[in-house]
Amino acid sequence: MAKVAFLGLGVMGFPMAGHLMKKGGHEVTVYNRTAAKAKQWTDKFGGHAQPTPKAAAEGQDFVMCCVGNDHDLRSVTTGADGAFCGIKKGATFVDHTTASAEIARELDAEAAKRGFKFVDAPVSGGQAGAENGVLTVMCGGSQDAYAGAEPVIAAYARMCKLLGPAGSGQLTKMVNQICIAGLVEGLSEGIHFAKKAGLDIQAVIDTISKGAAQSWQMENRYKTMNEGKFDFGFAVEWMRKDLSICLAEARRNGANLPITALVDQFYAEVEKMGGKRWDTSSLLARLQR
Repeated sequence: MAKVAFLGLGVMGFPMAGHLMKKGGHEVTVYNRTAAKAKQWTDKFGGHAQPTPKAAAEGQDFVMCCVGNDHDLRSVTTGADGAFCGIKKGATFVDHTTASAEIARELDAEAAKRGFKFVDAPVSGGQAGAENGVLTVMCGGSQDAYAGAEPVIAAYARMCKLLGPAGSGQLTKMVNQICIAGLVEGLSEGIHFAKKAGLDIQAVIDTISKGAAQSWQMENRYKTMNEGKFDFGFAVEWMRKDLSICLAEARRNGANLPITALVDQFYAEVEKMGGKRWDTSSLLARLQR
């Protein structure tokens, strides 16, 4: 059992922190920008809540974090009353935010200066993966930092792997989002085409899902897509945030991402349709306008 703080109790962080308490058996302290959400968490799971990231981090062996973006991450780490002002020497900070590789390297360097460890560890699996404790966790950092953090992360992970030095976790998450963007657009076009062709969607998917076209998106999203329901997963506005990170990194490293850029623009059209909070499979709605 370890002393663990968790910063950020959104749709991902709330259940992840719960697994640390229930499955991991750790002593957990939480912080959330909205205090009512932290109280909701302690009412459900027990543990403790603190009013600032600094207070939550004080005395902890591990500090986990899952917030919105680079700006939010800087706020809860190096900002006023940030966790980096309270975390003890020798502790480990694990960041589950999907953010830039640049900020991961920045925070890793700052952690080294202050005498603690840092792991960038973005996750994949969505809200359902967080609630069921079966996330895929992509990590960057030193072998030493990762080795200490992995048993704690295991409370909500099905797969956890060190991919390289600081920033490697974020870069791998970018690869994940690049692949998903193309897959969801392909699945949307396939379903759209099948409908126009007068085919039985269920029969088509039952058949092609047993072959080379099979994917997680196909298995888990085709039914709701076919029914025109788009409230079952990762929101379009968050996917666009992630794709903007991918495209910015590609401009830095020279990667050519034509499909990713195109799908990002398709998602912009979905937002204009009022689909900012629809899930990513709503690319189909754009085709069916």
